[in-house]
Amino acid sequence: MNDAMIGVAIEPTSESPDFKNKYLEALTLIERLHRRLLDVIKDEFERRGDQDINAVQALLLFNMGGQELTAGELRTRGHYLGSNVSYNLKKLVQMGFISHERSTADKRSVRVCLTDKGQQVHDLVDELYNRQLKSVREVAGLDGDELDRLNKALGRLERFWTDQIRYRL
Repeated sequence: MNDAMIGVAIEPTSESPDFKNKYLEALTLIERLHRRLLDVIKDEFERRGDQDINAVQALLLFNMGGQELTAGELRTRGHYLGSNVSYNLKKLVQMGFISHERSTADKRSVRVCLTDKGQQVHDLVDELYNRQLKSVREVAGLDGDELDRLNKALGRLERFWTDQIRYRL
């Protein structure tokens, strides 16, 4: 009699098709969730009649918060997902959402921070998240412990991918 026949759960190995399917499903969900978050932010701004800024730019402003950063720091700290950070920063400067100043130590480096207009966008996204917090437990069925487990798992996956790049595994 094998283990499956006597009710013992067998953990899928990294070589099993079941494990691969679960991994691919997780990758798809991660990608889809990011797109859905951008849709939620876009919808919030459309409801308010504010279409001066797109969802990627609004999320970038939210993640910047009160920090003064360079474009490189935005990418490395995970505040920006996308290849055209310079384009979006330039647009945000032109539209008055962020200010920029060339570094005195390194003339190639430009530091950016939110203007009052950019802070307003940050605050709108923060309000959206606060509103969601009021119902995420009841509607989505997620509690603090479940979010802790999710965050730990995603953090381990991020470290795994970082190691893949760093150590060329």
